[in-house]
Amino acid sequence: MTGDSDQRPPLDAAVLQQELALTPDLSLELLAESPSTNQVAADRARDGAPDGLLVVADHQTAGRGRLDRTWETPAGAAITFSLVLRPTVPAAQWPWLPLLTGHTVSKALAAFGYNTRVKWPNDVLIDGLKVAGILVERIETSDGPAAVVGVGINVSTRAEELPVPTATSLQVAHADLTPTREGVLLGVVAGLREGFDAWQAGGADAAQRLASSYVAHCATVGQDVRVDLPGGTAISGRAVDVDLDGRLVVETAEGRQLVGAGDVVHVVPE
Repeated sequence: MTGDSDQRPPLDAAVLQQELALTPDLSLELLAESPSTNQVAADRARDGAPDGLLVVADHQTAGRGRLDRTWETPAGAAITFSLVLRPTVPAAQWPWLPLLTGHTVSKALAAFGYNTRVKWPNDVLIDGLKVAGILVERIETSDGPAAVVGVGINVSTRAEELPVPTATSLQVAHADLTPTREGVLLGVVAGLREGFDAWQAGGADAAQRLASSYVAHCATVGQDVRVDLPGGTAISGRAVDVDLDGRLVVETAEGRQLVGAGDVVHVVPE
């Protein structure tokens, strides 16, 4: 890890405030450093924070991902944020929120020129390597349940700083395209807000459109996979679809199985 402060300046608070002021349903809390933006956002939600509170950490020191994994990045190299949302859709539709988040983050990065896909449920990939992680948590509050949508994206992380061989960053993937951290943050948050609002307002038709669009852009569908399930078991087969409840449909030797939670590994033929 290096600390080139001249190459990795802090986020420009004035730019973020100016741009976000144009979106009245978003409000910004910018932290110089935080162990976890999801924890801060969850605390704010319990204290009554409204839909649209955006908690951004210039440097997140102990971020959490799915399945209790950590998300660590060098200072100034990533964007990490958590958005408080208060969905009004029926509870049965909540499982789609993590998939919606991955899909909208992927589309927002694609708009910058990157070749993005989503690995079920919501890992964002560029050319098969993970560039963004997402953790969506349901929080019970006195004003009803809230969702805390946490997103971390590697922006200028160098190849030698990546934690695992299956990770990448915007800079590593395509150095000529690397936008500013402010630009990435604003573009992704705008896409997420727009996608969430459309999903909420559109009813059954919007849910169907989301499902169709998600499947079309999901790197997992059509792949041979191993799915490590909660409890230590696993299944193997071909991922053939994502159903209307957001579950991965896997064709196994024992027949089709529906997966609502699990860790997917894309199996590469030897």
